[in-house]
Amino acid sequence: MTSETFRLTEGVEADPILVEIVEGYLASVEMEVETAIGRTSRSPMIRDAHDYRAGIHDRNLRKLTGRSYSALVHPVARDYPPATMKPGDVFFHNDVYLSEGGIGHLPDLCVTAPVFARGEAGVETVVAFVQAFGHHDDIGGSVPGSMPSRATSVFEEGLMVPPIKLWDEGVPNEAALKIMTRNSRMPDSLAADLDAECAACLMGARRLAELFERYGKPAVEACFDAILDKTTDTFRREVLSQIPAGTYVWEDYAEHDGVDEPKLHTQRITLTKTDDAGGKLTVDFTGTGPQAKGPINHAGDYADGVFLKKWLAPILRNLAGSPERMAELDVNEGIVPLIEMRFPPPGTLLTPVFPAPTNARTFVILRMLGVLAGVVAKAVDGRMPADQETIRYTGVYGEDTDGRPYLMREVLGGGSGGRYYADGEDTIHVVPDSRNLPSEFSESRFPFVVERLGLAIDSGGAGRFRGGLGYEKHIRMLRDAHFMSIADRSILSCWGIRGGKAGRPFEVTIDPGGPRERGVDALADAEPVFAGEVIRIRTTGGGGWGDPLERPYTDVLRDVRWRKVSVEGAETDYGVVVRGSADEPVVDEAASDALRSAVRERRTGDEPFFDRGPGYARLSGGQPAADVDWL
Repeated sequence: MTSETFRLTEGVEADPILVEIVEGYLASVEMEVETAIGRTSRSPMIRDAHDYRAGIHDRNLRKLTGRSYSALVHPVARDYPPATMKPGDVFFHNDVYLSEGGIGHLPDLCVTAPVFARGEAGVETVVAFVQAFGHHDDIGGSVPGSMPSRATSVFEEGLMVPPIKLWDEGVPNEAALKIMTRNSRMPDSLAADLDAECAACLMGARRLAELFERYGKPAVEACFDAILDKTTDTFRREVLSQIPAGTYVWEDYAEHDGVDEPKLHTQRITLTKTDDAGGKLTVDFTGTGPQAKGPINHAGDYADGVFLKKWLAPILRNLAGSPERMAELDVNEGIVPLIEMRFPPPGTLLTPVFPAPTNARTFVILRMLGVLAGVVAKAVDGRMPADQETIRYTGVYGEDTDGRPYLMREVLGGGSGGRYYADGEDTIHVVPDSRNLPSEFSESRFPFVVERLGLAIDSGGAGRFRGGLGYEKHIRMLRDAHFMSIADRSILSCWGIRGGKAGRPFEVTIDPGGPRERGVDALADAEPVFAGEVIRIRTTGGGGWGDPLERPYTDVLRDVRWRKVSVEGAETDYGVVVRGSADEPVVDEAASDALRSAVRERRTGDEPFFDRGPGYARLSGGQPAADVDWL
């Protein structure tokens, strides 16, 4: 089945009141499925960090819910025609290259349950699908956590499972479960998580079957069509209409792949907006760099890029008329007809050839969010947020006090970019509802103490609207262990826009201020850390928006009082001279006026529209900005 959006009904008019009921029902079922997973799973990554998603899809594989992204049903329907499915079946897959672009790396395990309803002849047929996928602790491979930073082949990254029937009419496939758990370093957690996800999806399937039983298949499917039509119409009218017709080009970069020395791994978008056919967008990735040797590739060129369309579309919501309206706009399959994607030939970062490694594909798929934001910003005079890098994987592993192996892995967030109307948000995560691990839980389960968890001062990019701050976390080890990290933006910063400055990059230091102080690469599998040493993690700050010299003194003073900006940072980044004590700082307005005037006089007037920070020059051969950084 292709990724085209097929209507379920023709000539059936949806009752507008029932549309509202069905839309709310779908959202409720999706939330109930996610809640069930969270309450019954076992691994910290799923239960505590909430790094998983649920989604509801119709029988034509279109995603109906829009609160969050999810994987695709396409590979399941490809290998198991819906006509052969039975109530109680649950399908499983995690194979990146056989997922039609819905799975990015092997730790993301996906389960899918079909929904059945009786037709006019009393025969049960598939009418929808409930799906869940999440990032699990370990699915094998060469390092704990299944994310080897120096992998050169997907075979090093863990167990690949193409779509299989994991439950057959309510009966689990014990042989398949034995194989998967045998290949995991955390077999008990894996088994419990899969059981939780399968049971939750089957529960969701029962809930949806009740909806069809109550209102009938024709009425419910007419509502499905209406829900998606509303999204299409809303985005065309309120969002795409804000982009002037024309062609715009921008690019950004990943900085390393774990194998080669750091360099600029280019990710480029040429965006074309037309006035015909309702103002469709064409997103052309031509110019994206070659497939990397290391694991930063993302297999996106499947099913006409339908997963990428839904992944990238939330960025476009920033063009809505107000922040409140942005929050109201869901992204479901209704956005798919509005975007055409054009991919370069096989062999690029976005079109890797099997068996290219992909476990750190966040370096590409997250960067593409920023590239789309940047290229749209060029079209709308910067009315888009500055850059963010709000996901990276850090953790430690070793043996606990009882000699048992443990793995603590955390997905720490960072600061989001400043916006044309407000500062960026502090310590957010790109995965909705995800969170850092509670310190109390971590200390009770793992042999370390969390000595500090707070905001990284001065990490947000300076601007009229400041970038959000990243985390600063200090972990003191009680036993020898190994530290691991899968992170980008340790050289290149989150870019600022329209005069805003770049945020501070990611940084890890072990034993800061101690006799063995040392920095750690952002891509690390097994960095030794000894009992008594502290691991200091500082995550990225978002880029700033607008000229920092236009930030009101009162806002800078508030940031100093709240320990978001240091006294030194206020002067260096904002031209604001702060006097007084730490508890009672005051602005020296005369000195600040003079300083800001001197800074303005030094400007040439030819500064680029984007500020990438000092790290770009290191990787570009000394160039302070890219050719595409000017309007």
